[in-house]
Amino acid sequence: MDSEQRRRRKQHGRIYRPACAKLLLVRSVTLCLSFLVFLLFISSDRSPIRRDGSFRPVLRTSTMSLLPAFLTGGGGGTGISQYQNLVVEGRVLLPDHLVLIVSNKLTPPTDNLDCVYYDNMLERVVLKPVISVDEYHHQSKSIVRCHLPPLNFSASVNLRGRGRSGDVVVERREWLLRLNQSVVPSWDKVVYEAVLDSNGETSSVVVFAKGLNLRPHREADARKFRCHFSLTNFDQGSFVLKTRAIAAAQEIVRCLLPPSILNNLDKAKDIRVRVSHVDYKVEGAGDAPLPSVAKVQIINSHELKSSTGKYELCACTMLWNQASFLREWIIYHAWLGIERWFIYDNNSDDEAQEVIDELNLHKYNITRHAWPWVKAQEAGFSHCALRAKHECRWLGFFDVDEFFYFPLRRGRYTAGPNSLRALVMKYSDSPRIGELRTVCHSYGPSGLTSPLSQGVTVSYTCRLEAPERHKSVVRPELLHATLLNAVHHFKLRDGYKYLNLRESKVVVNHYKYQVWDSFQAKFFRRVSTYVTDWKEDQNTGSRDRAPGLGTEAIEPPDWRLRFCEVWDTGLKHFVMANFVDSTSGLLPWERSLA
Repeated sequence: MDSEQRRRRKQHGRIYRPACAKLLLVRSVTLCLSFLVFLLFISSDRSPIRRDGSFRPVLRTSTMSLLPAFLTGGGGGTGISQYQNLVVEGRVLLPDHLVLIVSNKLTPPTDNLDCVYYDNMLERVVLKPVISVDEYHHQSKSIVRCHLPPLNFSASVNLRGRGRSGDVVVERREWLLRLNQSVVPSWDKVVYEAVLDSNGETSSVVVFAKGLNLRPHREADARKFRCHFSLTNFDQGSFVLKTRAIAAAQEIVRCLLPPSILNNLDKAKDIRVRVSHVDYKVEGAGDAPLPSVAKVQIINSHELKSSTGKYELCACTMLWNQASFLREWIIYHAWLGIERWFIYDNNSDDEAQEVIDELNLHKYNITRHAWPWVKAQEAGFSHCALRAKHECRWLGFFDVDEFFYFPLRRGRYTAGPNSLRALVMKYSDSPRIGELRTVCHSYGPSGLTSPLSQGVTVSYTCRLEAPERHKSVVRPELLHATLLNAVHHFKLRDGYKYLNLRESKVVVNHYKYQVWDSFQAKFFRRVSTYVTDWKEDQNTGSRDRAPGLGTEAIEPPDWRLRFCEVWDTGLKHFVMANFVDSTSGLLPWERSLA
């Protein structure tokens, strides 16, 4: 019996040994070839890592379609062709929709573009029209907003051009397996932006991340963080370089650049970045890096105003569905001397872009920047400061319902065109002053049930007596390395301080509590607090809510008389005296600019 078993084992050995030998031979050859390819790669001119230690990434976008032919809907139909080579670089699951970052610039019309959802059993595909499409990163990329995935469907959503009818399509399992393998980070834990910050002497990358769990409005210990740089997606295997953080606060980590990237800053674009939390006291201890959709963004040189020097005064704001305020806000403040505008649009679906295009035809110099990240106003303002510091000596941060006003002095108005710019320019060469702060007065409905056609500055004339908060104008090159801010003011570099401007000299009129319909629309979703619906029981103690209103979407009987303690018609009379057209009797924002 034993001899019979030995005979069978020998026979099986003769069968399997050649197969094992062949398998080992194939693996050995594969490893050798891979090593040879790697040597040729690093020695060639096309290699991103050169023998001189420099880093020269060669980034290529695949010409293959993101989806197979049977998912792209064919080649027919107007506008379909631009969707044939879509590449989705990243996806983030937000509280009420899904954001897809696409490496392509999508041009209108985009109403024939669908979001493609996969169920967890990998058997069905569901198509839904996209919510909206936006330009992203200076028009080089696009943001596509999709509805949340249906129940039991994956968040690894893709895109396809609509080429045939039908909402549900059954597709081949093997393609679904290939297309549905990435993990989509949720909004509470993700690296979402990265910006190269170079001032000619030193260079670093400013990384924006959710999930750092840092204390609000406080500087953090930068030694606890590391940045990871890669040419490709981290889950695909690639060269990864790691550096230490030099500053950290709230949602921002500033890291040194790897020497190979530092020597080739013009090649740093689109390098992917992640952030990890480490225990610097224990070698190798720490958490896994956060998932990331962020690639290094370089502020385009053609946007910089270097030939004629910097603008003296610029403005930055973040808005959501407030296009109706833009004309009045921009025309009025341009008269006061603001020369450059940065509009951070937090997922608006109104006519903001159309209004901006119209104003730009009249040389108002406005840039709209899609900011899809919710509850990230402080981060957005930090991002704006990075963009503006190359162009602007002073940068104001205030909302589109806030208006700077120079009160009467000795019974007359002393302010004229460019008054605000002239005011800040007095401190442009100050060795100590890096920020000017102005108090705000909050206005109520002023007895109205509907706003006047002449705009908020003329409509609302009754306010609270005591000022609330303040707004700031900063010198962006003097901000602290953390870019730490509380929306209303920034942390300055050591050695610099802020100056409170006297209320008798200049104030900000904040038209915060307007007629009920306007108030209800404005507070439906605040860009700062991000309550998906302001009726929900969230942030009820915040001053961003109306005192005493609670969470019910019911107009109080006395709403039109609320917040009315002092009648103040100063700005109304100032506007009527300086802006009314003598022929038509209209204010400039009342009529078309065409």
